[in-house]
Amino acid sequence: MIEIHAVTIDAADPYELAAWWSRATGLPLGDGDQPGDDEVMLRTERDPFLLFIRVPEGKAVKNRVHLDVNGTEGRTRDQEVERLLGLGATVFEDHRNADGTGWMTMRDPEGNEFCVCRSQAERDGAL
Repeated sequence: MIEIHAVTIDAADPYELAAWWSRATGLPLGDGDQPGDDEVMLRTERDPFLLFIRVPEGKAVKNRVHLDVNGTEGRTRDQEVERLLGLGATVFEDHRNADGTGWMTMRDPEGNEFCVCRSQAERDGAL
């Protein structure tokens, strides 16, 4: 067996992208991480953590692996989409359905796709 230690995300500017994801998720940056670092970590309570590493090439095609996220603190999927838009994310593809199911595919400031899904409370019918 293996354990997943980190999910690594290529970045032109690891610190800036990690800082954006920190604002989006509320996860803290790694101790001592600073602007200009080639590797920057977002700390989680347990593995896997998110690791942003500098790469010379820009993003060219759709991600083969992406994060699925959902709102917390009583926010619906659509409220979370609006909050992330305010932080600088952009809409890529809208997969929401009239019955409330589905998800929104968005892009972070460097163009990496991620999906915003319904929260557990929405899936349970509490929101």
